[in-house]
Amino acid sequence: MTTLMSLPSLRAGARALGVAAVFAVAVPGAAHAQAKETLSFAAATFAESGRGDKLKLWVEKFNKSQSAIEVQPLALPFSTLAKTVFTQMGGGAGPDLVRFDLIDYYAAAQAQRILPLDADIKASDYKLTEPNKYLVIDGKRYGVPFEISNYQLIYNPQLLKGGKPPATFDEFLTAAKDATSDQVFGFAYRATMAESNGFWQDLCNFVYGFGGRWSDDQGNLTINSPKVVEGVIAYKKMYDLGATPKGADAATYRRMFWEKKLAMEIDNGGVAGIFSQQAPDLPLQAAPSPFPTRAQGLILAPLAINSNTKHKEAAVTFVKWMMQPENQKDLQAILGAANVATVIERTPEELAARPWLKVYDDQSPHSVPQLVKGFEARTPEIQQVILEQVLRVLQGGAEPQKAMDQAQRLVSTRVLRK
Repeated sequence: MTTLMSLPSLRAGARALGVAAVFAVAVPGAAHAQAKETLSFAAATFAESGRGDKLKLWVEKFNKSQSAIEVQPLALPFSTLAKTVFTQMGGGAGPDLVRFDLIDYYAAAQAQRILPLDADIKASDYKLTEPNKYLVIDGKRYGVPFEISNYQLIYNPQLLKGGKPPATFDEFLTAAKDATSDQVFGFAYRATMAESNGFWQDLCNFVYGFGGRWSDDQGNLTINSPKVVEGVIAYKKMYDLGATPKGADAATYRRMFWEKKLAMEIDNGGVAGIFSQQAPDLPLQAAPSPFPTRAQGLILAPLAINSNTKHKEAAVTFVKWMMQPENQKDLQAILGAANVATVIERTPEELAARPWLKVYDDQSPHSVPQLVKGFEARTPEIQQVILEQVLRVLQGGAEPQKAMDQAQRLVSTRVLRK
């Protein structure tokens, strides 16, 4: 459970809370000349190719089940959703239902822009997936998971020696080196500030995999702890191996994987699902990431109710409908390799067609948000400091322990003002 009182301030997106509402769309319960009580539901996933249309049909299933409520999907671009919604909320408006990213969920809860749901959604009524615990802040639940996407090693067995994935980090380095040739790279990840968010996700996987965390349960920074330094050293070993396409962005190296020019990457289930759908002949397989522990990063997107809504009971009705087993099963099928709020077992047919799904599903108990515990809303600022120091290690030859010592000092003095 995360402590709300320990959250010192809002992330940049939440600073827009004080900005006057200038958007005409998505006013709660926007007036529609309809008999039904109408709600808006904002999500970036509605704008996605493929999944977006399926999700709209899933919402329409709810609408057909109701005689007095209608939920209208509102597709907003991922890049602007948080700023748009927070601006509207600051003006007393905004969509009734919002699918947030986790960091924006924390900011919205801290600013009391979303409603606590404990009185309406009883955890004991559901078989909740493990990441649900990350949505309880200071003892209160403000949302339920809409989508949970884990990270695992995905690989092309045709490009690996013996066709088998590495099980240890040493085997990982050897496999990446052996798979590299003039036409193929063994592994790819991000290591540039141009893709700082992706760089952070990849770094978290290495650090978590080696047992490190950015802070402890008491809210003390542990940026320079031995386990974090081990993860940074591992990142450097892979960087120096000559087996990665240095400077390539994620779009480029994911395309390389698709084109059978990349043997391995560590990526979330959403990416694996896209590979599976768009390149059905690709011999895609997955395995636990080859680190000393199973811990890896986590993409967790909660569904929350706007505190400005005039239609709370109708919004709760939708959330409860979403939590029903049949609707959870349909949602999980649409989301692909992702999980949902409750435990939904895959069918034998699904696992036979895509056996790598089970590898992703089994990861859920081990996944950890890519946020700094106790300082969730300050993660973007802390992330910036840490990545700058890791780049000194990768490109400038800085000693990892000294670089992380410097990161710890800078975060304490510049970001947290301690």
